[in-house]
Amino acid sequence: MNYKIVTDSSADMLNFDAVPFAIAPLKIVTTEKEYYDDKNLDVTEMVNDLLKYKGKSSSSCPNTDDWLNAFGDAQYIFCVTITATLSGCYNAACVAKQLYEEQYPERKVFVINSLTTGPEMKLIIEKISELMVFGKSYEEICQEITDYTTKTGLLFMLESMKNLANNGRVSHLIAKAAGLLGIRVIGKASDKGDLQPLDKARGEQKARTTVIDRLHEEGYRGGKLRIAHCQNPYFAESIKYILYKEFGKIDVEIYECRGLCSFYAEKGGVLVGFERI
Repeated sequence: MNYKIVTDSSADMLNFDAVPFAIAPLKIVTTEKEYYDDKNLDVTEMVNDLLKYKGKSSSSCPNTDDWLNAFGDAQYIFCVTITATLSGCYNAACVAKQLYEEQYPERKVFVINSLTTGPEMKLIIEKISELMVFGKSYEEICQEITDYTTKTGLLFMLESMKNLANNGRVSHLIAKAAGLLGIRVIGKASDKGDLQPLDKARGEQKARTTVIDRLHEEGYRGGKLRIAHCQNPYFAESIKYILYKEFGKIDVEIYECRGLCSFYAEKGGVLVGFERI
């Protein structure tokens, strides 16, 4: 079958060789500059620019035409978007789906509100690809991936929540704690798709222990892990090391956040996508 996976750039994936794939980039916007979250973005430069920037900043989601361009001419499309609670990506993708299917009645688009972002989205995309390779039908993939999304989760550890607070994603009261005297905020993507702070930890060691404890509490038992970080590889590697000791050589991938996730995670932030199965 003529399948394709499409996602927005919050999945931190520039390409995916396993199956036909495309992204619809988001933008990070300041009064001085716009950062287009595609392969040409220098994420390190953007993060360093934003550390010095004192004005207003925001993110902008792909519009309907961006999604239609990403759909291309595939017959069956699986479109994975950042949680609709934090972005208009899902709504724009749904409008694009309607237009696409009206124009091509023989084609189908399955839009998935991931209720998450970053590495948990990557797990969902990898699972869709796996089901495609196994020869599953469009209807089977829709059902199985819907079930799979109930068995994944996302934890985060943030040293700053300034951009999240300034864009209305968390309260300013919670954001004030992050970075104060070395305090990190640990939280998760809730079942409703919003960001739910869970703990405050002072210092890196306490933050690491808290993340591991929360993984266990959320049902992690040695499944896949995808860890994205914003200029904090040591913390990510230390999580991997601890879980290797506990579960053996599990399937872990560590990589740097792209633009959108770097904007919200900020320098030092780490996102952990995991399977509960």
